[in-house]
Amino acid sequence: MRSHRRSRLLAPFLLVPLTAGCFASGGGGDSASGDGNDGDGARLRVALAFPPAENLSPYGADATLLSRLGVTEGLTALDANGSAAPALAESWRRDGDKTWEFTLRDATFQDGGAVTPAAVAASLTHATDAKPAPAALAGVTLDAKASGDRVVRVTTAEPDPVLPLRLSSPSLAILSKDAYGKGSRVDPVGHATGPFELTEVNGATSASLDRFDDYWGGRAQASGIDARFIADGTARANALRTGELDIAEAVPVAQAASLDEKTRRDTATTRTTSLLLNASSGTFKDAGLRAAARAALDTSVFAKDVYEGYGDPGAGVYGPAVTWAEGKRTAPVGRAAVKKPGDGDTITLATYDNRPELPEVAQVVKQQLEKAGFTVELTVREYSRLEKDALDGKFDAFVLARNTLLDTGDPVAVLASDYTCDGGFNIAQLCDKGVDRAVADAEKIADTAKRQDAAMAAEARILGSDAVVPLVHQRIITGVADSVQGVVLDPYERTLVGTGTRR
Repeated sequence: MRSHRRSRLLAPFLLVPLTAGCFASGGGGDSASGDGNDGDGARLRVALAFPPAENLSPYGADATLLSRLGVTEGLTALDANGSAAPALAESWRRDGDKTWEFTLRDATFQDGGAVTPAAVAASLTHATDAKPAPAALAGVTLDAKASGDRVVRVTTAEPDPVLPLRLSSPSLAILSKDAYGKGSRVDPVGHATGPFELTEVNGATSASLDRFDDYWGGRAQASGIDARFIADGTARANALRTGELDIAEAVPVAQAASLDEKTRRDTATTRTTSLLLNASSGTFKDAGLRAAARAALDTSVFAKDVYEGYGDPGAGVYGPAVTWAEGKRTAPVGRAAVKKPGDGDTITLATYDNRPELPEVAQVVKQQLEKAGFTVELTVREYSRLEKDALDGKFDAFVLARNTLLDTGDPVAVLASDYTCDGGFNIAQLCDKGVDRAVADAEKIADTAKRQDAAMAAEARILGSDAVVPLVHQRIITGVADSVQGVVLDPYERTLVGTGTRR
């Protein structure tokens, strides 16, 4: 259906230290005696659930990993209300329908160069030229140019009322000119602006970071980070329990009770786990069979049983952490009548095990679909070994955990990316003219409340297609050692460690 799509996980990684004060902090205790570089802040030992999948390219899934580790940042960030907040840009203003001006703060790249308008414009130009395009630029054409000593002018082909939100995306992080080599390779090591600088990357196993002392937001209290990529959730929890880690992200719900209450933090997030049905080929090309699959699922069991209370029953694309959504949600539009599944057709259902609850979710889905008359074959792999096939429509059904506000913070952007004909992350392979029109109408609206209304109208059409069945809205459990202070618990999953995180 589409030859080019961009990876953009759902990941829970990100680090925009500027926004650290906007979210709740976890952990307690005093700072440990220094084993860091300067004796004034111990190194943090952090375990992340997803290893680098794209050689640390900022244009795909690894963008959130880099942000979560405090390496990269953009012109803007997200505040606790989901609005654009200053980051490398200290202010901005709109100049006509298609142009925005961003005034830069005084900041330095980790390789010593100044963050100038020319450098920012060049970095954004590289992002626009990336193939496939970063998720935040799906359907958007922009041109960035330096304007004077401190201003960058960004012009879009069509009016973009949420451009400051869009530029908060981790995939639009600003890097120095030396990050861009020949061809499409981008190297963030030593070329970013965040409070921590990558010094060593050991493939998909681990990475070392040192504090960047010239960070514009002030020196981080930790002298560095020793990061490990541990896909096995039980192993992450065990390493925290035995004192090998200070912070473990995405602790499985099955391991939550094994952690001391003081080391367990759960946070409502904008992440929804859904069943995506391939609407362009195979069994679920038939809307009536998609309706049958949706009708077969009892979604109440997922939050209660699989997630053991660390979640809420699936209500829509947006969950309870998107606080305005529930009051604006309307009934699905255009649902087909349920058809009875035929004999002999086997549907392929896939998911990944980086998030340990997902295989269990998929097993429950499999059982419920089989009870309704479908024959189901289940595939479970590590995410990086599964994503390309999923994006290429190789599966009939896919269980996905997706942060709906991760890419841009704009509720309309995830709809355009995931459910329109030209969407770059359209695992459901949905191509519906009514959906495309509703999303396009929403994209034109600048007023926040009216844009939210339009997003919910588009959601009603998407849910009406039965290409997506929301199963559960997740709470993320973060393991935090007693000695650690200042861990940032971010519902958008863009922040984990800030300048004030220490042990």
